[in-house]
Amino acid sequence: MSDDDARAGHPSPVPAGLWTTIDALWTGLEADQPVGGREGLLLRMLKLSEEVGEVAEAVIGATGQNPRKGVSHTWEDVEAELCDVAITALVALRTLTPEARAVFEGHLARVAARSPAPGT
Repeated sequence: MSDDDARAGHPSPVPAGLWTTIDALWTGLEADQPVGGREGLLLRMLKLSEEVGEVAEAVIGATGQNPRKGVSHTWEDVEAELCDVAITALVALRTLTPEARAVFEGHLARVAARSPAPGT
């Protein structure tokens, strides 16, 4: 399914629920991981840096800041790369702990609690 199909309201090919999907992605990666142990864990964390770099590349491309390439990306490309960063981060968190959902939701609640309320 293309990103256009997803935006048009077509059903998603992934299982329902963010954490169900993250667990399924993690399970697939674990089953097919060529490097395991501590090294495999570190490589999974490094994957996050690679994805962030792809966001930067897409922003540069969307704004035409590379004179050699001009406008080479769209803002939809940036959106997709940001989604890849979020997914990669959640899979990395799941790699660190089977309690990834509770860890993330607890951290999100603490961040939300210390953020100023709208209009204050």
